[in-house]
Formats: sequence, C-alpha cells, structure tokens
Amino acid sequence: MDFNFTDEQNMLRDSISRFIASEYDFDKRRAMLKSDEAGKKHWAAFAEMGLMAAPLPEAHGGLGGGPIDVLVVMEEFGKGLVVEPYVQTVVIGGGMLARSGTAAQKEEHLPAIASGERIIAFAYAEPKGRFNLADLATNAKKQGAGYVLNGHKAVVVGAPHADHLLVSARTSGGQRDANGVTVFLVPKGAQGVSTRDYPTVDGFRASEVYFENVALGAEHVVGAVDAGLPIVEQAADEAIAALCAEAVGCMREMHSQTLEYAKQRKQFGVPIASFQVLQHRMVDMFMAAEQSVSMAYMAALKIGESADERAKAAAAAKVQIGKAGRFVGQSAVQIHGGMGVTDEMKVGHYFKRVTMIDAQFGNVDHHLKRYSALTLEAA
Repeated sequence: MDFNFTDEQNMLRDSISRFIASEYDFDKRRAMLKSDEAGKKHWAAFAEMGLMAAPLPEAHGGLGGGPIDVLVVMEEFGKGLVVEPYVQTVVIGGGMLARSGTAAQKEEHLPAIASGERIIAFAYAEPKGRFNLADLATNAKKQGAGYVLNGHKAVVVGAPHADHLLVSARTSGGQRDANGVTVFLVPKGAQGVSTRDYPTVDGFRASEVYFENVALGAEHVVGAVDAGLPIVEQAADEAIAALCAEAVGCMREMHSQTLEYAKQRKQFGVPIASFQVLQHRMVDMFMAAEQSVSMAYMAALKIGESADERAKAAAAAKVQIGKAGRFVGQSAVQIHGGMGVTDEMKVGHYFKRVTMIDAQFGNVDHHLKRYSALTLEAA
C-alpha cells in the first residue's frame, strides 16, 4: 500500500501551512475569538484556496478528491486550531448530500458548498441521547405530502453561522429503534426554528436548536424515509476520520512546543530537557502521537470499505486518539508547569481541543464497546 501523498496533496498542505502562519497565528486567533467573526472570518479564503471543493465531486463544482485530501486539510487545521466549521459543512454536509441527496439537492447545495456560499451544521445530538445516534426524541410526523418537525438538538457545532441544518429525526418506531430514522435538510430560517448560540470551551461556536411545528416538504428529505440511520452512521464515521486527523495535528504541535520549551526553560542552571525523566516523557509523547498518525491514516483509508470495516477502523482510531490526546495534553501541560493552563500559552488551547474531539461522536469508552461489538459480530 502506498502511503505517500501526491504532489497535489503536498501542495495543498503547504498552502494551508503558509496561510495559517501568516493569517491564523496564535495571537490573531485569540483576537478573532473575541470578535463576532469567530468561526467564519476565513471561510471565503478557504474557499478560494479550494479547500471546500477538494473532496467534493467534479460534477458539482468539486475537485474530485477524497478522504486523504480531507486528512491533509484537517491535520493542518489541527496545527492552527482552526475553528471554522469545515467538518460540519464539507465533510458531513457535502459528503451526505453527494451520496444520498436527490439530483435537485446536489445541484442546489454542492456547488454552493464548494464555493463557500453555503454553511451546513449537523444537528444529530440530543440532551438525553448520549452517543446513540438512533436515540431520538426529535420527531417528524407525516402531514399531507410533507412532515412537521418538533424537537431539540444539543451542541450543534457551526449552527450560529449555518444557513441549513441536517437534522436526524424519528419518523416511525420506538425512540431507540434502528429503523424509523429520517434525515432532513432544514433551512435555518424556516418558521419554527430557533437557536441559542454560545462559544464552546475550545473556541468553536455552537447552538441549542429548537424545532416547533416546522413544516417541511418531501423535497427536504435526504435519502430514504425511515432508513436514515446508515446515512447518519457513515457521516459520523467520516467526521471521526477527519477529527482524528485534526487531533494528530494538535498532538504534533503539543509535542513540538513542549520540546522547544524544555530546551529553553532552565532549572538548577541547566535546561530541563537535559533531565532524563523528562526526556523519557517527551519520547512517550512522540510515540503516542505517531501511533495516532497510523490510526488516523487507517481510518481515512477505510472510509470506502464496507460499513463494518469502516466502523471498526473509525472506532479503533477514536480510542487511540482519545487516549493519546489525553496523555500528550496532560504531559505537555505538566512539563510547562502552571503556565501550561494559562490563556497565553498555546499548549492549553491544544489540550482543550483534543479533549473536545474525544467527546465528539463518542468517547473512548463508547468506541471500545463499539469495536468489541463489531468484532464479536464478525467472529
């Protein structure tokens, strides 16, 4: 298997790295997070760079790339702590519509995503749903040729800037049944949609989204009615692969910055990097990060495999990323000392981000159980 990146992918990585160095450095990011532009300021610039179009089909304004292109983008985004809703709009929204959308939906939304004109948020999580994608209190009842949507979605990342929401809802069956889930593409400005916006601990923007008797036509359904859970699960696994790549970027930066700090910080008249115990710890940090690289790459490469293979790879990667992110983050903060948790130090912000990544789409415990269940089913 060839693990080398193409020339185009290397060029893409270099262009993102240069942009982050010049326009998205730590001080500029901190200033942006305090403004109303947080989460959207650089969206148009990313579109001009071709980042939105990279993984989308050429027939609808994309560049025909795939999961490896997303991996390259997300790893660099992790290094820069980018807070724009790329995963929600391009990976989830673009991917779901490209696979399951109608011809009309693809024609309307995919070119707009590729050009940066459309922002989509994925409203799947519910206050009592934990990590079960089928546990849905939000419901859509049939009314004539359409549906009436009611419910509450929690921590919808990217929703403050979104103009459309991909919403999973129960259209039949019991609250936790695998069958009876349907996905809807809902205009955020539709009557009956309301939001409560807030910043998250890692600098992103999210919303609590409420639906009260939102009237939707049949044209708002994505995929087949009552058969939307596999669509949601695939979108979640693709998002996990992207988030794992982002976490790799975060971990590499935490290790690099900790190593540099240890070379400069002196104790007893010598750099603390000369202390053997800290050398061992930083080697362990490096190993944890590199093991995470392997798992993130595997998750990306398995996206096109069968549902079970894709799910196993995503679960395994999420477990490794969650454990490694915690270890690398804690070690980076500890070696920096009390300064590591201050707002002025980068490592604390990276640690917050990998902690949030662990909680998205299922934490370590959830994916350990998921991987075990999938393995037993295959036995």
